[in-house]
Amino acid sequence: MFDYKNISIHRLGHDGFLIKFKEKLICIDPYQIKEHFNADYIFLTHFHKDHLSMDDIQKILKPDTIIVAPFACEEELQGVSQKKIFLKQEDRITLDNFTVNTLPAYNIDKFRSPGLLYHPKELGFVGFLFTFEETTLYHAGDTDIIPEMKGLNPDIALLPVSGVYAMTAQEAVKSIALIQPKIAIPMHYDTLVGSFADAQYFKDYASCEVVIL
Repeated sequence: MFDYKNISIHRLGHDGFLIKFKEKLICIDPYQIKEHFNADYIFLTHFHKDHLSMDDIQKILKPDTIIVAPFACEEELQGVSQKKIFLKQEDRITLDNFTVNTLPAYNIDKFRSPGLLYHPKELGFVGFLFTFEETTLYHAGDTDIIPEMKGLNPDIALLPVSGVYAMTAQEAVKSIALIQPKIAIPMHYDTLVGSFADAQYFKDYASCEVVIL
């Protein structure tokens, strides 16, 4: 658990995080979670099963949970909840006492097969920039270094470090110059790909404070 100003951040594993703000529980990309809680909001970056996991969504869903996801997730989420909000890249919404902006999340050079990226920009996958009153938090989603990161200046950035499907640890280090966060937290390791060594490399070489959760 990491407390920063008015929010608490708990890494659930992989890309999954639980954010507590004003008694609201905000979950991002739950996957293979072991904790038991009822989420007020579930945010999903894209439809791959290690990000949109129906088993994990069902574990934390309650009747009034609001699911927020890109339009690319509509089919997978049919019948899951009556309370869903679908967004495009570069949308903005306000929920309770916080605001969320979506940013594109996509690959530049991570290919499933020749010419086929794991996360093409045109599929509409997203990262989220949350504003919790005076605190901003960026969850990058599965992405490489992309121009849309420039000048975000969040208080906290949650960044993939595993390689294969998203930034390598070395690329995540380079992304800091674009994003310019005060604090960075590595993610997307120790599950399907990547290891703690990737998180440690990022901590050792990033030009900002790094907290490993």
